[in-house]
Amino acid sequence: MKIFVAGIITETNTFSPIPTGLADFEILRGNDIDKESMARAPLIAIREKANAGGHELVFSLSAFAQPAGLTIRSVYENLRDEFLADLKTAMPVDIVLLPLHGAMVAEGYDDCEGDMVAKVREIVGADVVIGVELDLHCHLSEQILREADLVVIYKEYPHIDMGIRAAELFDLAVATAEGKIKPTMAMFDCKMMGMYLTPFEPMRSFVDEMMAAEGKDGVLSLSLAHCFPWGDVADCGARMLAITDDDPEKATQVAESFGRKFFAQRDSVSLKPLSLDEALDKALKSDEHPIVIADQADNAGGGAPSDSTFVLKAMLERKISNAGIAMIYDPIAVQLAKSAGKGAKLKVRLGGKMGVSSGDPLDLDVTVSGIIDNMTQRWPQQDKDLTIQCGDSVCLSMSGIDIIVNSKRGQVFSPDVFSNFGIDVSKKKLLVVKSMQHFYAGYEPIAAEVIYMAAPGAVAPIMQDIPFSKPDLHKYPWMDNPFE
Repeated sequence: MKIFVAGIITETNTFSPIPTGLADFEILRGNDIDKESMARAPLIAIREKANAGGHELVFSLSAFAQPAGLTIRSVYENLRDEFLADLKTAMPVDIVLLPLHGAMVAEGYDDCEGDMVAKVREIVGADVVIGVELDLHCHLSEQILREADLVVIYKEYPHIDMGIRAAELFDLAVATAEGKIKPTMAMFDCKMMGMYLTPFEPMRSFVDEMMAAEGKDGVLSLSLAHCFPWGDVADCGARMLAITDDDPEKATQVAESFGRKFFAQRDSVSLKPLSLDEALDKALKSDEHPIVIADQADNAGGGAPSDSTFVLKAMLERKISNAGIAMIYDPIAVQLAKSAGKGAKLKVRLGGKMGVSSGDPLDLDVTVSGIIDNMTQRWPQQDKDLTIQCGDSVCLSMSGIDIIVNSKRGQVFSPDVFSNFGIDVSKKKLLVVKSMQHFYAGYEPIAAEVIYMAAPGAVAPIMQDIPFSKPDLHKYPWMDNPFE
């Protein structure tokens, strides 16, 4: 079979002050599929499946941008039109696979993914199979479901299953094209909004139950779209998706059954982070180490600038030592430290540059204790770990705190951001990481305790603090039971 693959992947925080332009996209084309990229895992899984099955794979492009604010309209349209032109050239095809995100918003487009799938359908017609892979922090829209034959969503948060879900989508798409199955999809609105961490109960059991039901009694696939709460669009909210084999009534019944089961656990599955002071108080009371605190509100993976100073300022005021914090995005500070050289004493104005959500810059006397050009970190996966670029990075030390500063905005995925500088994380009392949850797979094995913190910042982890204007908030947590 001839299989066409393309995608544009970003997650839009419509409240972020940082626009998403062309320079923000890492674009893979043709043979670039082997280059390291945040979008690489699904592409490699699809290619391996295609090669194993003797299929012809036509790869157009995969464009990934770090989550930020609205994508510039012309940038979105030009990238979309490029892969659509490639698709027209590649016709006829049997299958189109679109590894996307599901929460991309551009100027004039609240549902970029729905628009992309619809444009693909216009080109390929009704008989070509369209399969879509989405991040679980997606806005699952009616348009996506209307235009696609199959939608498969990551099940794990942290996202350690991107390649595995792409492989599942591939198998379902091929079976559909061969006439072995006839997928029918149904969606149930769970009337919830929040952040749901899958390593912990009861989310762990819910995800396991979804996977256990797949492949039985005509159920082909089950997915929970968690939603991306910092996308101010009408489709924002948790939704349950079921795909059955030529049985729309069963798809509707299964989606509602799982969706209501999820809703029944609404209070226990919802993340309840501590305030900045509560988180530090809890960490300092512990006799164990290292205690890992997630600075969720400054998570670059949610569109935050990643240069906020609130937590570091509090650590200095409390005279906390034997600690580390990573990563503060400040290219200017990195360049100054590199110019001064390792071992230099330096006065630096750090962070607080990108907007009010970043706080005020801190004027610090530091020692440049490490410099790494083009630093990378691992992103642990269930199949093959990814390598993530951090840009030129430095370690600035003062008052017993190691501060990791980088020049390429991005969140923390693994302890590499410390150990790359020779820092023994096992001996640190406290580690603060700017991440919502993707740090977890890398840090859980070494952490004595993990604390989730809602400090000030651009990615408020408490839903009621987000200034929505477009979604219908007739849902939890604004109402305890919107189904009544």
